[in-house]
Amino acid sequence: MGWYQVFPCIMFSLSIDSINIKCIMLSMKDVENPPLPHSSVLARAIERYLVYLRSEENKSPLTVAAYHRSLGLYMKIGEVSDPKDVSKVSVRLYKANLHIYRTRDKRELAVRTKNHHLTVLRAFLRYLIQEEEMEIYPPDRVTRFKEEQRQVKVLFMEELERLLTAPDPSTKEGKRDRAILELFFSTGLRLAELRSLNGKDINFQTREISVRGKRGKIRVVFLSDRAVTALRAYLDIRLDHLVPLFIRSHQQAVTALPPGEEFRLSRISIYVLVKKYARQAGIVSSPSPHTLRHSFATNLLQNGADLRSIQELLGHKDLSTTQIYTHVTNPQLKDVHRKFHGIDVKIH
Repeated sequence: MGWYQVFPCIMFSLSIDSINIKCIMLSMKDVENPPLPHSSVLARAIERYLVYLRSEENKSPLTVAAYHRSLGLYMKIGEVSDPKDVSKVSVRLYKANLHIYRTRDKRELAVRTKNHHLTVLRAFLRYLIQEEEMEIYPPDRVTRFKEEQRQVKVLFMEELERLLTAPDPSTKEGKRDRAILELFFSTGLRLAELRSLNGKDINFQTREISVRGKRGKIRVVFLSDRAVTALRAYLDIRLDHLVPLFIRSHQQAVTALPPGEEFRLSRISIYVLVKKYARQAGIVSSPSPHTLRHSFATNLLQNGADLRSIQELLGHKDLSTTQIYTHVTNPQLKDVHRKFHGIDVKIH
């Protein structure tokens, strides 16, 4: 049945403002491969939008896939079959269903995830108005849920040191994994950015890497002494001629012909190895690759780097995204205030 296979779901209803709201509990597999029935006017509009994102907006495959999943979920629980049927009532119904929706492991969607789905819906409606000149519900009226201030998980320096030195450097995998961890902290790369690196991307002479980030934007990141040492140690034991920087099955790779994409380390493998070494290092906060990105930015800010520079290094589109790190360093601001603020006069 493939793409259009019907997965089991649990149906129940909730009455809100005299509207009978159906809630569908879908499996994660269903969300990852959302069926878009071609008979639906909405489905055909979504397909045109996905083509537009690829051809005109030059969105990355990951971004297109994320929009695909989100709009597939909208078709499942939004109860709209034609974009012209989008209304205040239908949007309210969709938002209510997002609250009730549960993943396969019975977890509620995080507020950030719900807002992501609403943002995608707004972008889709905006496309229909601007590119297809439809007269439909204004996207700006699709309001997002109020979101608590984002909390950033970072590692203390002693935890970071234990994590970075956790891999065993006497093994090939240990050398590779130490290079991965050092590179994460040295550059602040996203997981997908690090995974996509090739050997030729590393410029040891200038200690730089040109990275293609979100929206296809190119930025330059820099290698610390420790990252250079770890990368050289790893590349010295590579006997293959494959293109990817980080690979699995080193023994089999020796006889493989380039480019060798099938040997490139997967996203989940990199994610799991970070978790594994965090456990070995006794770090109870269970850091992820993104925690190392947060730690990179926080370390820069605490050592005096300005937000604009950190924004460039992280590849953030908006400065407001980078400003989340100022809250992490507030204790340092207290010392600055105590040291530099005030008027040296006596109060009578």
